[in-house]
Amino acid sequence: MMYLCYIFFLITTAFSTNAELEELDWWQNTVIYQVYPRSFKDSNGDGIGDLRGIKEMANYFNETGIGAIWLSPIFESPQADFGYDISNFMEIDSIYGTMDDFLSLKNELKKFGIRILLDFVPNHSSDEHEWFKKSVQRIDPYTEYYVWHDGKFNEDGERVPPNNWRTYFDGSAWEWSEERGQYYLHQFTFKQPDFNYKSPKLLDEMKEVLKFWLNAGIDGFRMDALPYIMEDDEFKDEPLIDSNTKDDNYTYFLLDHIYTRDQPGTYKIVEEFRTVLDEYTNKDKQTKLMLVEAYATINYTMDYYSQETPRAHMPFNFNFITYLKKTSSAVDIKNTINLWLDNMPKGQWANWVLGNHDNMRLASRFGQEMVDPMNMLTMMLPGTAITYYGEEIGMADFTIRWDQTVDPSGKNGGEAKFEVNSRDPCRTPFQWNDSQNAGFSTSQRTWLPVNSNYWNLNLVFQNECNRSHYKTYKTLVQLRSLPTIARGNLTMHTISKWVLVLTRQLEGHDTFYTILNVGTEQETIILNEYFQSVPLQMIVRASSINAFQTENDYIDTNQPLEMRPKSSLVLSY
Repeated sequence: MMYLCYIFFLITTAFSTNAELEELDWWQNTVIYQVYPRSFKDSNGDGIGDLRGIKEMANYFNETGIGAIWLSPIFESPQADFGYDISNFMEIDSIYGTMDDFLSLKNELKKFGIRILLDFVPNHSSDEHEWFKKSVQRIDPYTEYYVWHDGKFNEDGERVPPNNWRTYFDGSAWEWSEERGQYYLHQFTFKQPDFNYKSPKLLDEMKEVLKFWLNAGIDGFRMDALPYIMEDDEFKDEPLIDSNTKDDNYTYFLLDHIYTRDQPGTYKIVEEFRTVLDEYTNKDKQTKLMLVEAYATINYTMDYYSQETPRAHMPFNFNFITYLKKTSSAVDIKNTINLWLDNMPKGQWANWVLGNHDNMRLASRFGQEMVDPMNMLTMMLPGTAITYYGEEIGMADFTIRWDQTVDPSGKNGGEAKFEVNSRDPCRTPFQWNDSQNAGFSTSQRTWLPVNSNYWNLNLVFQNECNRSHYKTYKTLVQLRSLPTIARGNLTMHTISKWVLVLTRQLEGHDTFYTILNVGTEQETIILNEYFQSVPLQMIVRASSINAFQTENDYIDTNQPLEMRPKSSLVLSY
């Protein structure tokens, strides 16, 4: 077999965490695990996951090594967008339980040292929120809590929306209120009217929401859809991305959203929110974490990091979702990692995300064989790892029929386009075992159907296997606590177009090599030909389930190391 020497590209990037000699804060040295409550565990047999169900599985987080969980919205809501349309920010929705259930869950997690983060939705409320009802009636101070406009008249004398702004789900972003006699802005569904942050009293109200939950003992927030919270004062039309494109019936992605996203005032609001979290950090002597969702260009995203004034601890890093696909090369992956590290402000902390409730699952986006390599990548990079529920066992998207579709994004696209737009496939119930509904619920029907592969893709089965995605994931979580992985330098090497090697080093501690073959052909590597400083033997610390080598095997670095397609290893000495 021919060796790869003749296509060896030694392209390296060194990265130091700036924390090599410092003790890391709790959020820097953990795995944050996203729980989608509707789909995690149903305790009462109604087919919908709930807080008591999550509490039942608290020991699962502990056994896996999870340090913090983030709950998608659990607040009182008509569920028009499954909790992102909130009618009361300070109440638990009865679907999920009660405030006592929430406090019981929090306390159970605390027994294991597991922290809890909540979703904070600052851009909008439900149209069933009391604030909106009073705003419609022009009852002060609520009159100005939302974005209202008179609209304009067209050539036929008909009243029409004030501009061409549109909802993320397509269609006009303006809805007429007959009672108030004005249009209100909604950048998502018409059931989600946008807040007006030019109202100081609205900002104060939202700060009180943060304080309420911080007083309840939570450890921080994931903040939703922050790029949308401020809009242009002049309500100008947004331009087409391509002026030659026909504007077909209010399609969102045809416009360049220069007046409804990423406005300068957005970051001032973020700073205001951060002051509240820092107040509680100082009081409790433990950091209250602020994670922000910002699908934006790299420069706008980096602006969410703290500047001269504290902002977010981290904006979510969606680059693996945005830029990588099944056919991405080792060079593509390396460049995507560098895109974040090279642009991250000095002294800030990285994070790595592979999936969430809005995107295709890891196994569906990259292929089942890439579950371990991609989990290995995020766990072995410097920074915080964030896992979407089910990614640790390699759950995949499931085909949801039109008559089963519940996601408003999918339903809004109609039967012709629902499969393209729906987020239901990545939100199916967790696959605990091979019993009815994968052990998620005793109900005859669940809110979304369980993936039919649950009979052989489930947690119990993977725990019983000698090698499995879950066992590999647990091993990787354990490795993250070691000083080198937590605080060491990073160097990246692309040995070929398809083989990427990450080196993590910290003086006085073990050195780690993570090797990924992301190609579709077997690759052969002689480590001593590329890394002359390595010893004659290295030990396998973790391996993908499709690798020739297994954990605790010894590798002779002078001999050919065979890497199956889509396989990965963590070695150390």
